[in-house]
Amino acid sequence: MRVRLLTAAATALALLLTGCSDDGKERDGKVTLRFQSLAWQKESVDANRELVAEWNARHPDIQVKYVQGSWDSVHDQLLTAFEGGEAPDIIHDASDDLADFAYGGCLADLGELLPQRLRSDISRQSWQTATFGKGVYGVPFLQEPRVLIANKKILASSGVRVPTARQPWSWEEFRQITKALTRKMGEGKYGIAWPLKEPVSATLNLSLSTGGQVFHRGADGKVQVRFDAADQVVPRTINAQVNSDESASRTTLGSGGSDTLPGFFGGKYAMVPLGFSYRQQIVQQAPKGFEWTVLPAPAGDGGLAQGVSPQTLSIAEDSPYKKEAARFIDFMLQPQNMVRLAKGDWMLPTGTRALADPALHTEKDGWATGAALARDLRSAPAQSVRGYPEWKDKVATPALQEYYSGAIDESELRKRLVKDGNHVLARYQR
Repeated sequence: MRVRLLTAAATALALLLTGCSDDGKERDGKVTLRFQSLAWQKESVDANRELVAEWNARHPDIQVKYVQGSWDSVHDQLLTAFEGGEAPDIIHDASDDLADFAYGGCLADLGELLPQRLRSDISRQSWQTATFGKGVYGVPFLQEPRVLIANKKILASSGVRVPTARQPWSWEEFRQITKALTRKMGEGKYGIAWPLKEPVSATLNLSLSTGGQVFHRGADGKVQVRFDAADQVVPRTINAQVNSDESASRTTLGSGGSDTLPGFFGGKYAMVPLGFSYRQQIVQQAPKGFEWTVLPAPAGDGGLAQGVSPQTLSIAEDSPYKKEAARFIDFMLQPQNMVRLAKGDWMLPTGTRALADPALHTEKDGWATGAALARDLRSAPAQSVRGYPEWKDKVATPALQEYYSGAIDESELRKRLVKDGNHVLARYQR
């Protein structure tokens, strides 16, 4: 579901600097704003459309037109829209897709446009995900940690210690438990299934728990790739589970999260690491009587820290109605409305008042576990790194895929991530 960032830097920069949208129009004294939403699950689409309708009923002079977008194509679609002067006024996206648009001048700096209520309600670490340079170019409003979805019956029958947010597994304990589960489950079954079709964000974001950074910014502002001891814990654990312990399924390494669910429901895997929002699919698709639970991801020296790229709302720089667009964003993200959006997307709100809502702290469907993890969510390590998309696509993705499958060793992985990776980043920092 995550968007693809542009990898051809020169082309992207040229297009971004060409111009931004100018779509707002006055008709009979009324302002019309276009709001492009990427909501795709029915509950989420319904919540967004209902809020737009409520706004329009209360603001006859500032009408909002709902435009349906897609996560699969949003980056390239926005790039074309900015270049052609047809971008929507209000843009739904994810924070890890904003850097090129922010640096390219196509998104408005929201610092002076947003009310104090909204600025103070969202945590500082969430605002950092949408801060590029000295400006803020999106309002982070929904986020999801990666959690372990576990077969409740298998855990109970195995006798292993069940982790909580207060007493999570360490990465070493996690490894030992997956080995124990695999032994108890029998041949052809596994303690864990890692769906790593897109391995980079999962590896980097989970590595924050062990103090991993990968990207290090020097005094000169330039970023260098390193692969230090703290960065090695998570990939080394996954590699061991697949190749030496045989406690993780090799066949799921190239799969997406949804692809692992049939095997999970069938008892082939005891646990699957998934984004928090996958709970909705599990509720909808799990066979009758299937019992599951949500567990926190393992912790390291950095505790339960985890990188996230929240969903965001931005305003096009060339929109003639920035103030009106900011008012609509403020309405959409009122605490009660943020709760509606969070429940619709099965994610966590970034707003402190919304997060405190009792509906998001129930044991049912694992809401309470997710809410307990919210305070440890941080900006994803690659959030503001220019050149990250190319590094991810051309260097890190194939290198991690080969390492996890056992095709290359850790020495070769380090060489590719660091040596080849720094060659890529250097082109963006001259």
